[in-house]
Amino acid sequence: MDYFIIVVTTLAGLYFHGWLYLRIRRWVDRDLALSLAGNDAHKRAFMLRQLEKARNLKIKRSDLPHWLKNAAQQYTPEASGVETSG
Repeated sequence: MDYFIIVVTTLAGLYFHGWLYLRIRRWVDRDLALSLAGNDAHKRAFMLRQLEKARNLKIKRSDLPHWLKNAAQQYTPEASGVETSG
């Protein structure tokens, strides 16, 4: 019975650490995308869509900062789906 408790506790701890590690990676990636957008709400939404696109394209994590910087440079209000008046 002692071994069972040790195994269950160890597996639960390993699962929690894995979950926490993945969650922190997602937060860091999201923070990077939002920092590249600045205070522009439309650009923030655009960058979050670009981050999702990068995940779907399976961009390597080491290439993600460069990929997001390129996406931020290509941003235009027309590309974000926002209509401009004027």
